[in-house]
Amino acid sequence: MSFAIPAPVQSTIPVVGGDPFPVRRIYCVGRNYAAHAREMGHDPDREPPFFFMKPADAIVPTDSVVPYPAATSDYHHEIEMVVALGRGGRDVPVEKALELVFGYAVGLDMTRRDIQAAAKKLGRPWDMAKGFDQSAPCAPLLPVSKVGHPDKGAVWLKVNGEVRQQGDLSDLIWSVAETISYLSGLVELFPGDLIYTGTPEGVGAVVKGDRLEGHVDGLLDINVTIG
Repeated sequence: MSFAIPAPVQSTIPVVGGDPFPVRRIYCVGRNYAAHAREMGHDPDREPPFFFMKPADAIVPTDSVVPYPAATSDYHHEIEMVVALGRGGRDVPVEKALELVFGYAVGLDMTRRDIQAAAKKLGRPWDMAKGFDQSAPCAPLLPVSKVGHPDKGAVWLKVNGEVRQQGDLSDLIWSVAETISYLSGLVELFPGDLIYTGTPEGVGAVVKGDRLEGHVDGLLDINVTIG
């Protein structure tokens, strides 16, 4: 097929022991750890899951230098487990949801917090706070055949060697299966979709020169430097 202009490059994530994973869409779950919801001023016991999105080309590989973005002076880290879907579906039952999963990775939901705060105050969308260039660093994927379906284990993020965020996958308000099932009732899911599953408490600002190291037990760490 020919196009009027050159076709965009397909965003991908490396897969341990396999071919690269093509990224279709990036869905992110908001406030999916109770302590983080509270630190952001919300009551997690009263909220169903909600979602926002990032563009596929926001993916950044581990060991990259991530430029400090424009139009912000409050650039925040959020460490998360990432779910990669190898199958799709609509209205997927919870008990069938994990059958869609191809693998898991560690990712960062980078956030322009001042833009987000202003949007919240005005009742406007978060798009430019969350879905900007290079806002979704992601480590290589481990297939389910190698790692299973992680549902407990430490999640942490260090900045310049100092622990900033710390939690456990067992603290997720909505499990991976529940999240996939709920999201599939809002949109049809497809192979290549990613789900960033939420971040534990301790989010905070980074500056140029900071080195971020993110970890989820059983997965490959992510390392980036803010440039």
